[in-house]
Amino acid sequence: MTEQERMKQGYVWQDDDENMSLQAHTKALVREFNSMPPEDMEGREALLHDIFGKVGKNVWITPPLTAAVGKYVSIGDGTYSNMNLTLIDDWKITIGKNVLIGPNVTLCTTGHPIDPEHRGDGMYSFPITIGDNVWLGANVVVLPDVTIGENSVIGAGSIVTKDIPANCIAFGSPCKVYREINEHDKEYYFKNHRFDEQP
Repeated sequence: MTEQERMKQGYVWQDDDENMSLQAHTKALVREFNSMPPEDMEGREALLHDIFGKVGKNVWITPPLTAAVGKYVSIGDGTYSNMNLTLIDDWKITIGKNVLIGPNVTLCTTGHPIDPEHRGDGMYSFPITIGDNVWLGANVVVLPDVTIGENSVIGAGSIVTKDIPANCIAFGSPCKVYREINEHDKEYYFKNHRFDEQP
């Protein structure tokens, strides 16, 4: 079994020539993406299709971007990411449609064994899934083997270690559900500011 096969089946794995080659290719593309002039929006959008496995329509990622492998990442239509998105994407990251990603967000599919004697054995990788219409606030970290359900909001600075259900607001370190999204949220867009009081 190759190291890539071990990784894809959830076993402890080590870097090998195949993974290092994938990373070198992707890092070259990401460097090009990050160095493009701000006005070259079409060029930057086209390059996203070379970096990632699947990119939908009207996807925008504000540089700088950091990615490891690229080809295991899928991004749905209308998704927007602010600056400093970091993808530790040794294995699958699936980002749904119309996802909002705040600045300095990290999606990390890979970790290391806790036991110090085994830590040198390698690493493990498990998928991350971000549902449609999710909003990840600034400085959110999502760890391996996490699914965030559609429409949910993850508050700024949260560390997401476990699955978060759909249609809720969650925050903290570790991230926990605070409440469901409800009728109040249809009337108020921020604290005591109502939609119907706007000009």
